Amino acid sequence: MGGSKHFVLVHGAGHGAWCWYKLLALLKSAGYRVTALDLGASGVNPKKLDQIASVFEYVLPLMNFMAALPEEERVILVGHSLGGIAISLAMESFSRKISVAVFATAIMPNTASPPAAILQELFGRTPPESLSGINFTLGPRPESLIPTSITFGPEYLAPRMYNCCQPEDVTLGTLLVRPAALFGEDLWNEDTALLSEERYGSVRRVFVVCDGDKVMDESFQWWMIDNYPTKEVKVIRGSDHMVMLSKPLEFYFCLQEIADKY
Repeated sequence: MGGSKHFVLVHGAGHGAWCWYKLLALLKSAGYRVTALDLGASGVNPKKLDQIASVFEYVLPLMNFMAALPEEERVILVGHSLGGIAISLAMESFSRKISVAVFATAIMPNTASPPAAILQELFGRTPPESLSGINFTLGPRPESLIPTSITFGPEYLAPRMYNCCQPEDVTLGTLLVRPAALFGEDLWNEDTALLSEERYGSVRRVFVVCDGDKVMDESFQWWMIDNYPTKEVKVIRGSDHMVMLSKPLEFYFCLQEIADKY
């Protein structure tokens, strides 16, 4: 049924292609082409975090994949959480190869301010007590709220990130999640416009709101949408931050509707 439609799935901070396993099975069984990527120092990518010098090295697996696509091919790009930054950079470089970009409770920058402004807004809105269980490395910019790196501990994953997931998925996450960098310095660079209205802004965007998300709560998701309005908004009820694990069937139907429409 999926025909030639091709989904490219991009994970969030600390995760990897493995977190899409339920959605991969559903999309492939429906006949869609699906690619799930490991970004730098993520999943089974062999690099360690201290070997990733910039956000551009972090997203290089996605950029190489997009560059290798035939010029006439159009993909549906899906980014989750921090993966919103990765797909935004891909949208800027390969806007003509993307039929629609889906931000699934993902960081979604605008073109008026540096992408790091969205991260700073998120950390500014997050009560310190809700960050219990995360180990932070602080960055060199004293006025910034954005850490250099984060490591999610089990005591954070279960109650806040995987709060609607099955116990076996919580266990999987605690075994496979890796330390993550946020690249605040790269994303604060005001001298170089990372995202333009002509390229990034020309790609159609759909935002998927998850109402039970305790990492980026629903009000922040709607704030991002107001900050840079999208073509469409879809809401998945009863989902935590890990929508592909807690509500895979609902997410699948959501993506199927997007594929049919765009």
